[in-house]
Formats: sequence, structure tokens, C-alpha cells
Amino acid sequence: MSFLELQNVSKSYGRGSARSDVLSGISLSIEQGEFVAIVGFSGSGKTTLMSLIAGLIMPDTGTITVNGQPVKGPGPDRGLVFQSYSLMPWLTVRGNIALAVDAVFPSWSKPQRAAHVDKYIAMVSLSHAAERYPAELSGGMRQRVSVARALAMSPDILLLDEPLSALDALTRSKLQDEIEDIWRTEKKTVILITNDVDEAILLADRIIPLNPGPKATLGPSFPVKLDRPRDRTAMNSDDDFKALRRDVTSYLLQAGAQAARTDSSGLQLPDLSPILPSEQGVAGVPRATKPSQVLDGFVEFTRVKKIYATPKGPLTVVDGFDLKMKRGEFISLIGHSGCGKSTVLSMVAGLSDISSGGIILDGKEVIDAGPDRAVVFQSPSLFPWLSALENVMLGVERVFPHGSAREREDISRYYLSRVGLEDAMDKKAADMSNGMRQRVGIARAFALKPKLLLLDEPFGMLDSLTRWELQDVLMDVWSKTQVTAICVTHDVDEAILLADRVVMMTNGPHARIGKIMDVRLPRPRTRKGLLEHDSYYSYREELLSFLEEYEKGGKHHKVA
Repeated sequence: MSFLELQNVSKSYGRGSARSDVLSGISLSIEQGEFVAIVGFSGSGKTTLMSLIAGLIMPDTGTITVNGQPVKGPGPDRGLVFQSYSLMPWLTVRGNIALAVDAVFPSWSKPQRAAHVDKYIAMVSLSHAAERYPAELSGGMRQRVSVARALAMSPDILLLDEPLSALDALTRSKLQDEIEDIWRTEKKTVILITNDVDEAILLADRIIPLNPGPKATLGPSFPVKLDRPRDRTAMNSDDDFKALRRDVTSYLLQAGAQAARTDSSGLQLPDLSPILPSEQGVAGVPRATKPSQVLDGFVEFTRVKKIYATPKGPLTVVDGFDLKMKRGEFISLIGHSGCGKSTVLSMVAGLSDISSGGIILDGKEVIDAGPDRAVVFQSPSLFPWLSALENVMLGVERVFPHGSAREREDISRYYLSRVGLEDAMDKKAADMSNGMRQRVGIARAFALKPKLLLLDEPFGMLDSLTRWELQDVLMDVWSKTQVTAICVTHDVDEAILLADRVVMMTNGPHARIGKIMDVRLPRPRTRKGLLEHDSYYSYREELLSFLEEYEKGGKHHKVA
């Protein structure tokens, strides 16, 4: 018998018509000291599976054993780390970890418990912050406390339920390295729930997909036979890594194919051009406007700076951002947290003042916000009491005052159908999933027929399946509109998939463009096609090398 054994485990919630079947016939064997990554999507039952192993809930059918003993409830032999930190805000770092140690080892002397706490604080590199409170810590530091607290209980199994998904790319990579170091040092059995295929390959001995629910089942095991330690950048040149990544991704895409949506509405898009409020005269009739200034680029950033006043003096976040974009070009903006990506986006959106320099859009200087620039944020700002259709109509009515009520509704319905919401147009935003709300945000942005589409990590809060699907939706709608677009992202694959050029930013403060990479891959692009293209991993290695250099404090590059 294996160290951890699940046999024919099923779990449902509710009764009668309200019954929801989450997991069905889950069988899994894990050896002592093995590192297993379970890759799944939102709603597939990943957290339910982890809660069953932790003993927080009991299965409806089947058995779970650890070292031959049935799991009857939670215990210190299983340390659990969730995506949310679950720290006591009134206790320091030391106090949060000591709380667990005191409960698990009450027979130890006080000095012995204190030394044990100190050991694990040091293990996650938080000795300098031992007396700080959670509110004084970054997200990455709080997650380190959670990991230290779980390890300090000396569990036989460490259960990690998407512990890094809410963190930025740089913090995430550092914690991935720490988790692997801890696993090798402590010789723990580790189960990691993740929706990141690269994270799974980097850390695990074996990858197991959890097929989408309801009645989710486990897919086949994919052994990871790459030598340790594994280097993120070097792996891009490894044929075994490429093959494994392709196989796991292809399986997940196939497993999620049933969730793919098609547009069968037959709606026709009215032939209307938007009229900005500044151009509207009486009753929405267009005013005469001056011809646009002739420029080299459709969008031009010239020596753009952003300086914030702080108690310690001026802080220059963005220092001389220079870029020219052609009409219809798609730019990805990438860099580590704090490099000013979103600041650049907010300035061109007119949501943040420009300290010096200037931005020109279609011959006119950007001085404030306007519907000629549509913004899709990481968390879409919808009115929760309005339906999907009503949320989109709000903007459409503003920029198409010269159209009939029927034409404005047809525009709104057309784009909602394009993002797969033809059957949910009348559903209130409050009743939608994160993925559905983001679809509404994308539909609303395209429905405005903007001159410039601005995307600020639009898929950052979504699981892989939903993110991949919405990237396809975005590419499909973009290919039909050819709107000029800028997308801020920390996802290397997303940057390559979407962009004509990837603009890489140096670390802040005083961030600027470090390098620009032309992406000469044929369109239309798909994630599957990307993985099979000869040049894809070269582009990926170039981006990862740049980010790795700045992770280590690299100097400014000259723009290529």
C-alpha cells in the first residue's frame, strides 16, 4: 500500500434538485517523499479534493488512508497552505507560527518550542520580519508565513492549494524555488494544486490533471523526468521539457474543449461609427473637427515620465517611456511588479496625469479619459445590479447617440455573443463567475469601437482553462476589428500569443523600456499552434532571460 491512498472517492454537496456532484471515483496512490502536482481548473473540485485529504470534509463514498491509517479528520500529520493566507492579524510572524507549534507540541519546553519556531522563520527567510504583523507584510511574505506555519507542525504531508496563484511573477518564482528547497531539505511528501503547467513541471515528480466537473475524475499521470535542480530558462532548450509541456497542455485543452463556445446567434453588426462626446453637437449630430495631425505613429509616447510625491520626496516610477505604435498594432507590455506597466497604461487611458512628456493618439494629445480608449481591468468594473446587456449598453448609448435604439442593442448583443454570452445576456453581473464578468468587460470594450484598446492583466485572476479560452476569444474578436491594442501582462506565453511586439520594461523605480521584441509568428494564433512553432521557444527564452536578468538586478538594456 502507498503512503497516501485514495480509493474510489466521491463527493457531492446538497440534496435533491440542489445536489452538486463534484468528484467521482477518485483513486490515487502517492509514495512517501513524492512531489505530485494536480493541475485543474476552476470548478473542477481541486479544493474539495485537497480538503478531503486534509480531513476537513469526509467523502460520500470511498476511503482515504495515510500510512495505512484511515483519515477521520484533520491532524498535524497533514499541513495545509491555502491560496489565501489565513493569518491572525493581531499576531506577529513569530506569534502566528508559535500558535501552531504550541498546539501540536504542548509537551515541549518553552525554549524548545521557541527554537523550533525560529528554525522555520529562518527557513522561509523571514528572520528580519519576525516581529512584524501581517498588515505590514507583502503578499509574498504573508504566504511565506503560511508555509512556515505548516512546516513547523512537522507534517508528514504538505498540502499546497494554489498557494502562489495570487502573487506576481517575480514573487511567485522566488517562492517556487523556496518550496523546492524545503521539499529537498525536509523530505516531505508534497501535493501541489496548481493551474500553471510550468509551475507543475518545475516542481513535481508527477503531474496529474483533474478533469473538469461535474463528477470530476483524474486524468492520466505525466511523469516529470527532468533532472533537478530545474532552471526556468535552460528548460526552454530541453526537448524533453518541450514534449512534456506540449503533452500536458494538449491534454488540458482537449479536456476543456467541452467548455468551448461558438457564436451561433446570427446577429449582424450595424454599420455605425462612434461619435465621441467631445465631437457631439445638438442631439448627437457630429461637430466639424480639425483634421488629425500627421505623425509617424498612430500612438506616440514621447519622453513620458510619472513622478509621485512621497513623504521622502519625489519618486520617479516611469522615467522616459518612448514608443511609436502603428494603427492596428498589438503591443504586449511585460516586466516585474513595480516596473510601471500599469502606470503607463493608466496615463494613456487618461486616468493618471503625465508628469512630463506627452502621449498622442490619432493626432490628438491625451489629456483626460474618453471612450476612444476602452480599458479592460483585471477585475471588471461592472454594475452588479445590471444585466450583461445593460452593462454593455451603458457605453454604447454614449458613443452611438446617432443610432436607433435597435441598432445600439444589436451592437451590444453582437459583441456579447462574440464572447460566448449569447445565453446569459439577461443575467445580472452579481450572479456571474469571474470568467463571465471578464467576458462582459471584453464585450463592452469592443462594443465602443475604440481607437485604442487597453488591457491591464485582464486574465490575471482566472484559471488556466478560462484564461486560454478568453485569450482565444480576444484574438478572434481582435482579428475582426484590428483595433490598436496594448496589453499589460506578466505571463510570457500570453505576451507572445497576443502581440506583434513585446515591450519589456526594466525594474522600477526609474523604469523605462529595456528591450523590444518583434514577434514574427503567423496569425491567427492558437496556443496549440504556438507550442508547435519552431520559433516559439526562442521567443520565450529571450523574454525569460530578460526577466531573469532584472530579477537579479540587471542593468538597463538599449532598445533593440
